[in-house]
Amino acid sequence: MTGQPPHDLPRNIGAPATRALIGAGYTRLDQLDGVAVAELEKLHGVGPKALERLRAALREQGRSLT
Repeated sequence: MTGQPPHDLPRNIGAPATRALIGAGYTRLDQLDGVAVAELEKLHGVGPKALERLRAALREQGRSLT
């Protein structure tokens, strides 16, 4: 057990991005639907690779960032 709350964020985004998103209150991928890329870019640990992987995961669900 890692001590982090359960989440369904993609594992391939990396630990820093996962920690940043959880710290900002995002624990489920569907919570990111419609969130502005600019807001996520402000989170320390969320870089271009993580954003592209999040976009891909959201696209698979018919969702997207803005």
